Amino acid sequence: TGEGGISPYHKKHGGDLIWQVGTGYFGCRTESGNFCPDTFQKNSIIDAVKMIEIKLSQGAKPGHGGILPASKNTEEIAAIRHVKPFTDVNSPPRHTAFNDAEGLMHFIKQLRDLSGGKPIGFKLCVGKKQEFIDFCSAMVATGIKPDFITVDGGEGGTGAAPVEFSNSLGMPLRDGLAFVIDTLNAFGLKEEIKVIASGKILTGFHIVRAIALGADLCNSARAMMMAVGCIQALQCNTNTCPVGVATQNKSLMKGLNVENKSQRVANFHRKTVAAFTELIAAAGLNNPNELERKHINRRVSMTTVLKYSEIYPEKAMN
Repeated sequence: TGEGGISPYHKKHGGDLIWQVGTGYFGCRTESGNFCPDTFQKNSIIDAVKMIEIKLSQGAKPGHGGILPASKNTEEIAAIRHVKPFTDVNSPPRHTAFNDAEGLMHFIKQLRDLSGGKPIGFKLCVGKKQEFIDFCSAMVATGIKPDFITVDGGEGGTGAAPVEFSNSLGMPLRDGLAFVIDTLNAFGLKEEIKVIASGKILTGFHIVRAIALGADLCNSARAMMMAVGCIQALQCNTNTCPVGVATQNKSLMKGLNVENKSQRVANFHRKTVAAFTELIAAAGLNNPNELERKHINRRVSMTTVLKYSEIYPEKAMN
């Protein structure tokens, strides 16, 4: 859903939803902006909601909050987010529902209980390696584990991100993904936790590459955004998106032909998945599960080509 809550449009056509809960707790917040268990439970038990993702950080701006400007905070959006309309609304850089790694695990259990046992996971862009190691230690100590972890690469993007953050913070996807997979394996946790890769997943080969590094599945946002008509004007937070993709300005919204663009997105998705499966077959494999790091080669200099198994050797923790 993104962190803006569950809208009537999300539910209108019967799609399966992963409800993302960010630091603003939109759709499950108190008037003061903290987490509200009652409203969370009410929304989480909707049949369309299949999984719930706690957003810790995103690759475009890890460690940075966000703001919904008053000009975009219409009465309709305010009702969805449970905020006052036509006011600036902040998403803080961090959560208030927990303070440390064990607190996150207990929050995961709370959401799982409130939602009736639905899968709960979290999304992060890896920064300090020790912080993720602490998460794994907390999983072992509490016995509470997420059902999935979304690893977002530092190359992830949004037009609303400060350039300094989008270009300089967070591990790139390949580095972060390999580290997360290896750390989960070292703690004996990987078999119980699915790992989702996100961050510039644009082509069938990008999916192959992520699966080879150990991901179970991939998210793609940027590619679908391009397919729907985004021209990267970088005006997402200004309400002046010239192609109508990221604006509530009705005159600008006319530039988005929903019937036409929805078909283009569907076509792009279908063809990308088809290309992925063809690459699997071309590599002589019968199933994506057979992909390993040794199947991917990368040129690292004019004279040297290494396999991913050499660049990202699977390591056990000391």
